Amino acid sequence: MTPKPKGLADLDRLELVFAALAHPTRRRILTVLRARGGELTSGDLAERFDCAWPTTSRHLRVLVEAGLVTVTRDGRQRRYRLEGQVLDEVVGNWIDRFR
Repeated sequence: MTPKPKGLADLDRLELVFAALAHPTRRRILTVLRARGGELTSGDLAERFDCAWPTTSRHLRVLVEAGLVTVTRDGRQRRYRLEGQVLDEVVGNWIDRFR
C-alpha cells in the first residue's frame, strides 16, 4: 500500500484532533490534565468527572488515538499525560494557514 502524501496525512491527523476536541468532556479532560501538571492517574481523573468510568475511559481512548494524551502503566494504575505539543503543532499549523 502506498503511503498517503504528507498533505493528506496532515489532514487526517487534523481530523482526528478536531474530532477529539469536539466533545466538551474531552476538552475538560485536557484542561484538568493541564491544570494538574500535565499528568494524572486513572483514579485521579475518575474522581473529577460525573460520568461512569467506562464513559471517561472511552473519552480518554479518543484523546489517545488523536495523540493528545499518552497512557503508561504504573503498577496497577494507568497514568495519562497531556501531549500539549501535539495540540500546538496540529492546530497551530492549521491556524497558520489562515494568517
